[in-house]
Amino acid sequence: MAVGDIRAVQIYRRRVQVLLDRATKVKQGSEIEPPITESDLGDAINEVDDGEEEALKNQSSQPAYAAVETAFREKFYHLLATTSINKPEFVHMWNLLDVVSIFSDNERCEPGLIFWLIEELLDSQTIDGCRKVFDYLESRRERNTAKHFKQKSLIILRSCNELLRRLSRAEDTVFCGRVFIFLFQSFPLGDKSSVNLRGEYHTENVTTFDEPPKHIAANEGADDVEMKDAEAQKPSDNSSKTDAASQGGSVSAEIDGQRSQQSTDHQAEDTSIDMDALYPVFWGLQANFSAPTRLFDHEHFASFKKGLESTISSFQKVSIDLEKRGMTKGSEETSRRGLKRKRGETGPETANTFNPKYLTSRDLFELEVNDVAFRRHILVQSLILLDFLISLSPKAKAKLADATNKSVLYGYVLSDEDAKWANQMKSSIASYLQQGLDGKFYYRMVDTVLTRDKNWVRWKAEGCPPIEKPPIQIQDYLDTQSSTTKLTTNKRLRATPLGSLDLKFLSEEANLGNLDRLMEPGRFRNPGAESYMRGITDDEFNLDMAQNSDEKEEAAKAKASKIWRVLRLSSRSKLNRFDKIEDGRNLKVLFENPPPPEKAVAEAEDGADGHKDDSVKNPPTKENDALTE
Repeated sequence: MAVGDIRAVQIYRRRVQVLLDRATKVKQGSEIEPPITESDLGDAINEVDDGEEEALKNQSSQPAYAAVETAFREKFYHLLATTSINKPEFVHMWNLLDVVSIFSDNERCEPGLIFWLIEELLDSQTIDGCRKVFDYLESRRERNTAKHFKQKSLIILRSCNELLRRLSRAEDTVFCGRVFIFLFQSFPLGDKSSVNLRGEYHTENVTTFDEPPKHIAANEGADDVEMKDAEAQKPSDNSSKTDAASQGGSVSAEIDGQRSQQSTDHQAEDTSIDMDALYPVFWGLQANFSAPTRLFDHEHFASFKKGLESTISSFQKVSIDLEKRGMTKGSEETSRRGLKRKRGETGPETANTFNPKYLTSRDLFELEVNDVAFRRHILVQSLILLDFLISLSPKAKAKLADATNKSVLYGYVLSDEDAKWANQMKSSIASYLQQGLDGKFYYRMVDTVLTRDKNWVRWKAEGCPPIEKPPIQIQDYLDTQSSTTKLTTNKRLRATPLGSLDLKFLSEEANLGNLDRLMEPGRFRNPGAESYMRGITDDEFNLDMAQNSDEKEEAAKAKASKIWRVLRLSSRSKLNRFDKIEDGRNLKVLFENPPPPEKAVAEAEDGADGHKDDSVKNPPTKENDALTE
């Protein structure tokens, strides 16, 4: 008996057609959006006749899944054979896939059926058709990966990898990026399916380049000699022409310009880079980039060191040469390329284009080296390989001594001398990448990516432990909350609970003490002037040690206030000493004890005698009287 004659298959075939008719009524347009949901289908997804219900009731899950899959596949193949993806009628295919997704979420068919059909749909379409299929995948990603992802993950990975094999990374770069982004968004961050657990390298990525002929260097040397001889003859020819000309001012100026140009050309030739010698050394580095384990051989490592040093030194010379060209020819090139720049403003910027595979022709090598994007691309590759070499040093290996994934750990140990060389080269590359207008931003981005990649390498070496932690159970949260409350609660009872008023002031003893304090003499007697002297001393110290103008002003105000209080209190009994205080700078005079009466009389007499002697020595005259008047 044929599969189509099975009773269950016939029932599901009719139900699929009913659901598609209902979806056509709900979704009138021919676009991918909006998706068909279970609410749009309503009760049609569960409507069956009485006879059909009896036929399906006695079936187990596997035969039922097989019947549903057969019904969907028949409709799928019919639409695929009769409808082109470029026609509006192909919307029935999107509706069919939405219905399959609803059946998958409700566990009425195999969870991976939706992606099995999409995989076959991708295989049947051209690259342009695959773009439209991928539009559908991107629009339904969250919905199709929300449930039963473990049963769907391998199918998604297989179909996307197969699609990537069909795409050209040079012509379909954007589409490849869409596929990768879809995979990254679909799979969890710590999923092992996208991890290279065994540390295998892409050794199939072989870079082929031209072998320069051996006679090129000799021919170039001969050409240089011929050019120099020809240039040496030019001044004599020009001088003969100038002798024949009567008014040859302009001609002589032209000759001087040619001579200066020739001298600058000779200087440039002396400092130029031998591109023929650099070409095989430069492209030979790619073999080490694709298979880093080759460097475990001493000869390969030595050649890599020489090649990388030559490449970096050549890049530095190229940068210096380009800067000199820009300084000498900047004004001329600006005037020539002004129109081109204006036209280029409306078009795409060629500097931001991405080349997944550079051409290795010798004719293009000099142009590629002069491109800053090309140089940065190669130096970033070098940084990745240098980080790999540094990870083989004894210090780095000690950090991964307890790692479980031995397939990504190598027995080769980098020597201290080679580790020092790798760190020096890494520093020189870092300083080179930071040059230019956006160099610091570019290097910061590269350094961030490489630093995060080190964490992924360590995670892979540790056996890819799960990153996502399971959610906390409700009971565990409640238990933790109660235990935390017990630990933070003070078991000793307070004499006065928090927030209550202390009523000790109502006791009789406290009242008596308050009355006694009110009757203390210090509350109604004026303080003595001596009590302010220590405060004035402290204010003077604060004034000397003030660190800003605010502190200094505050100390000066406090000192002036205390001086005024001392003078006010002393004015009642020591007013006769105010002429000795020197505007408040000698307040100690107010507090000195007065001399005894006998000593005061003696001092007064001595003062009088001294006055008499002065009068005798200087008798008054008319002139003195006139002066005093």
